[in-house]
Amino acid sequence: MLLHCGAQVVDRQDLFEVITPNGTDTWYPIPHRDLLHEVETQLRESGFIIKGESHALTHDGARYFGVIQVSLPTRNEDDFGWVVGLRNSHDKSLPAGLVAGTQVFVCDNLAFNGEVKLSRKHTRFAQRDLRQLTARAVGQLGDKFHELDRRIVTYKQKYLPDRSAHDLVIRAVDCRAITTSQVPAVLQEWRKPQHEEFLPRNGWSLFNAFSEVYKTVNPQTAVKRGQALHGLFDSHVALAS
Repeated sequence: MLLHCGAQVVDRQDLFEVITPNGTDTWYPIPHRDLLHEVETQLRESGFIIKGESHALTHDGARYFGVIQVSLPTRNEDDFGWVVGLRNSHDKSLPAGLVAGTQVFVCDNLAFNGEVKLSRKHTRFAQRDLRQLTARAVGQLGDKFHELDRRIVTYKQKYLPDRSAHDLVIRAVDCRAITTSQVPAVLQEWRKPQHEEFLPRNGWSLFNAFSEVYKTVNPQTAVKRGQALHGLFDSHVALAS
C-alpha cells in the first residue's frame, strides 16, 4: 500500500527500535515511535477508526514516512478512502508533520493534499508538547478530508476530451507534478487505463493516471507532487479559491 521507491518498508517493531539521536541546545528530535503513538491516540480520540497502516524508513532510519488508513463510523466509503501521511526526521531534513490524502481502492493509488506541520518543529519543549501539537494537527484533518471528498466529486463530474487531458499533462510538468520522463506513462494510463473504473473521460480518470505513476517515486516526493497535482486540477475545474 505504501509508496516505497527509495524507502525500506518496515513493521511497527522495526520502527520502534530506531534509536533517536541526542539533541543539541537548539534541536530536539522527536522519536518516530512517539509521533506515531500520539497521532494514533489523537485520531481515535477525535472519532476516527484506524483501518490499516504502513511504515517506511529512509537514510538508515533517519527519515520516517507512514500511512494510516482512517474512516468515520458515519462515512459510506465508495471507491476511495482517507489516509493520513506522517513524516519525521532525525537528521534535521524536515519537521514532523501530517498530510491528508486519499487511497483509491481499485488500484491502491495514493495522493496527498493538505499538509499540517507540527508548529514547534524539533525545537525546545517539542517532545514535552507533543500531545498538544498532534491534537492541534489532527483537529485540522477533518475539514481537509471533507474538502477532498468534495473535490473528487467535482473531478468526476468534469468531462475531459483528449485535447484538454493532453494540455493538463503538459501543465503538470510545468508545475512539477510530474517529470518529463513520466509523461508517456501518464498518457498510457489515460489512453488505456488498467482499470475499467477509469474508462470515463473525466477529471477523476486523468487524476488517477497521474497518481499511478507516483508509485515509482519516494514518499516525500509523492507528497509534494500530489499537492501540486491537486492545485492544478482544482484550478482546471474552478475549485481554486
